[in-house]
Amino acid sequence: GVLSMSHKQRINTKSSTEAEVVGVDDTSPQILWTNYFIKAQGYCVGEALVYQDNQSTILLETNRKQSSGKRTRHMNIRYFFITDRIKQGEMTTHYYP
Repeated sequence: GVLSMSHKQRINTKSSTEAEVVGVDDTSPQILWTNYFIKAQGYCVGEALVYQDNQSTILLETNRKQSSGKRTRHMNIRYFFITDRIKQGEMTTHYYP
């Protein structure tokens, strides 16, 4: 299935990379819930795929703070929920320009 969302972010961000990390953090619970629901119905579902058009965002999501630069060092650790999900194999990010 495909899940697509669009809504206004609740905070101001300093860069497009930060905005995309916050956006993924906002939608991750819905993506995971949908996957869990489909699995509970008895269907075989793989990991959730998140397509990103920002390679810096993908680096931050997979490596957490280790790949942060000047513009992203201040980011709150709560926005890296996706990093834990990637390490557990529940989600993965792909570059899609």
